Amino acid sequence: MKITVIGGTGFIGSRLVTELRNAGHEAVPASPSSGVDLLTGAGLDEALAGAHTVVNVSNSPTFDDRSLAFFRTTVGNLLAAGERAGVGHQVALSIVGVDRVPGLDYYRAKVLQEDLLRGGPTPYSIVRATQFFEFMDPTIAMTADDNAVRLPATPVQPIAGADVVDALAGVATSAPLNGTLDIAGPDVFTLDELARITLAARKDERPVITDDRAGMFAAVEGDVLTAGPDARLAPTHYRDWLATTLAG
Repeated sequence: MKITVIGGTGFIGSRLVTELRNAGHEAVPASPSSGVDLLTGAGLDEALAGAHTVVNVSNSPTFDDRSLAFFRTTVGNLLAAGERAGVGHQVALSIVGVDRVPGLDYYRAKVLQEDLLRGGPTPYSIVRATQFFEFMDPTIAMTADDNAVRLPATPVQPIAGADVVDALAGVATSAPLNGTLDIAGPDVFTLDELARITLAARKDERPVITDDRAGMFAAVEGDVLTAGPDARLAPTHYRDWLATTLAG
């Protein structure tokens, strides 16, 4: 099966291309480096030619209100090119709880992406993932200085990037869901607690101060970023992943 991965040279996309190829599929990475421009549509027809499935793991270059225009344009271009190419399945990576955080521009933009996909001409699947393990360090850095880290006590249920790739590969090579699959890690933490675990493992002695006004997750209320009862739980625990990462 030919599967085109939009954003196929990024963090998730490159791993997905490798996993699909190892499973015997013809996986084609599509990104600016391969001549594909989602904003203009340049190169899309060539990248999608003969593809049965398209997996979109591309991302907006900004997280502000400009991300709305990015997804409006790029999803429109991708759906139109997919229809011309006869693509039978469009897959998109989204975020658990994305429709329950209206205070974040980027989350509203991802909701728009989902809505456009649902209303498009092609059978589809949406895979919503919780926050990635690998994004914990940049999340800490956003609200840190030399003396302390400030983060809210927002409940999160993070997932390993490798487990996200496994889920995407399974969905991409199956029949379209015409719906949404939620995936999450096995454990729930508060964000400030997760930072303390991370800093302790790294032998970083800075204190983590619980501050419900700090960082982008200050806009999140309640446990909307944790998985519901129908979510698929991944096997990798954060503490195990962290220990393996530091040992490596």
